[in-house]
Amino acid sequence: MDNSKHQSAWSKSIPVHEQMRIIWRLFAYAKPFKWYFFSSIIFAAGLSVVNIVLPKIIQVFMDDHLRVGDKDMRIMWFFAGLYFFGMLVKTIVQFSQTYLYEMGSEYMLEDTRKRLFKKLHTLGMRYFDQVPSGSILSRLTNDTMAFQSFWELFGNLMITVFSVGTSFVAMYMADRQIALALLVFMPFLMLVIWYYQRYSSRVYRGMREKLSELNAKLAEAITGISVIQQLRQEKRIDSEFDETNDQYFKTRKAMIRINSLLLSPIIDLLYSLGVILALTMFGVRGLDSVVPAGLIYAFVTYIDNFYNPMSRMMENLSFFQDGIVAGSRVLRIMDDKTYAPTQNADENAKVEFGKIEFKHVTFAYDGKNPILNDISFVVNPGQTLALVGETGSGKSSIINILMRFYEFQSGEILIDDRDIRTYPLAELRRKFGLVLQEPFMFYGTVASNIRMFNEKITDEQVKAAGEFVHADQFISSLEDGYDSKVIERGASYSSGQKQLISFARTVVTDPKVLILDEATANIDTETEQLIQKGLENISKNRTTVAIAHRLSTIQNADKIIVLEKGRIVEQGDNDTLLEKQGYYYDMIKLQNTAHENS
Repeated sequence: MDNSKHQSAWSKSIPVHEQMRIIWRLFAYAKPFKWYFFSSIIFAAGLSVVNIVLPKIIQVFMDDHLRVGDKDMRIMWFFAGLYFFGMLVKTIVQFSQTYLYEMGSEYMLEDTRKRLFKKLHTLGMRYFDQVPSGSILSRLTNDTMAFQSFWELFGNLMITVFSVGTSFVAMYMADRQIALALLVFMPFLMLVIWYYQRYSSRVYRGMREKLSELNAKLAEAITGISVIQQLRQEKRIDSEFDETNDQYFKTRKAMIRINSLLLSPIIDLLYSLGVILALTMFGVRGLDSVVPAGLIYAFVTYIDNFYNPMSRMMENLSFFQDGIVAGSRVLRIMDDKTYAPTQNADENAKVEFGKIEFKHVTFAYDGKNPILNDISFVVNPGQTLALVGETGSGKSSIINILMRFYEFQSGEILIDDRDIRTYPLAELRRKFGLVLQEPFMFYGTVASNIRMFNEKITDEQVKAAGEFVHADQFISSLEDGYDSKVIERGASYSSGQKQLISFARTVVTDPKVLILDEATANIDTETEQLIQKGLENISKNRTTVAIAHRLSTIQNADKIIVLEKGRIVEQGDNDTLLEKQGYYYDMIKLQNTAHENS
């Protein structure tokens, strides 16, 4: 099979004009810290001047004093002191240049990660449905770090430009003919740089893509470790990981191969050829006349200053390609338009009563294939609405658009007879309390997971919320009570305990609308009794919308809506729907039969 047909766009070479566009945009991220970089440039210029002066000191001492047999100790100590002072100045200038540039790069890295993290929190749920979490993590960590390394190249580039320029001027002033002769190697050097950029960009894009896939595999394997072990999928997961890891290794090997061939070895070769050429020309002259030893020393040192920074820059060309690819991936997130639904908000709009009304609402996740078709219903303040139906009937989709996680395509959703899009999103988040089937627990304590790190919520309010939903019974039995530790995802607590904490988390904010997404689906019968008591309490004086897994839990609902394939096929209270002996009646009968058989 021809793998090239299946090659990702990320594995292809980046055209030069595209590289220049990426570089230009990346400069915007350095702009807030420009004074660090400008100051570093000044010190880089000073460093190149010092590097020219130091060989000149030795040249003057050798040619004007040693060659003529001047044995005055004062002169020797003068030049030794002068050279030491020059080295001291060089150390200070080099430290200042490196420190300022590195600090500018670090500040820029910190700022870039903040921007990227903030951007991720503005993206809509659709983006996270489409992009693996491991890939996002790779861009936020690995790509931004490579992005920071990318700036090291520009630091070396500044030093190289000044050093090459001043070194050539010094060589030209020392011996015009030999200096011009050394330019014969420049076209070959430019050709190597051009070829390296052209070929390595493709290698680095492939490497970054495979690293992203590797992180995605790791995140998936760690997150789903219990399912993997339960279903004995270790061999399959290991095999898939080994395959991805092997592909990443191959791209790394290709990178090492091209770097080993085209970077510092080429510069070292050109440096050696330059020294050979210079010494040969000096040697030919020495056949007819005396060539000062100091001049030869200074000239060879200038050649070293000419090629040495180039060698460091060539080594960092790998960072250049890595940074270009990483920068393009970071910019791809920053340019993503998969935003959360926008609000045409009136800042004075408040949710006061909690009335909910859907008017002919149609919704599709991809904007093309409707999941909800012409949905209309009303829930008055304080009432409870239950949504029932088979998997894929559209229950969770109603919750998703009611919570403004996704934008609906047509129709109206009204809260207190007002378009939901006219409320500030913060107001909707404050007044809508969502309890999921599998609540997420954060590192911290039970109390911090209830107050969700909002320090305005007092300990008394946290405890009152726990008592209100009957979570206090198990929390008080813990060794440290509300200060008990919560590890990753609340692994040390049962599903029922986590759900009770989630109820307390919801009620502590005193929402007007309570939304339950199959909140009791995975709860044992004993814990469910506690949860039902908690639900009865938190549902009082609140509008409640509940997705029901166990139909026995919603028989007291004011209104029950039965969904099938994104449409409402029945609605009414429990007694009314049972009398119809339709969809709802069949569901009740089927669930009772399954319960009896179990």
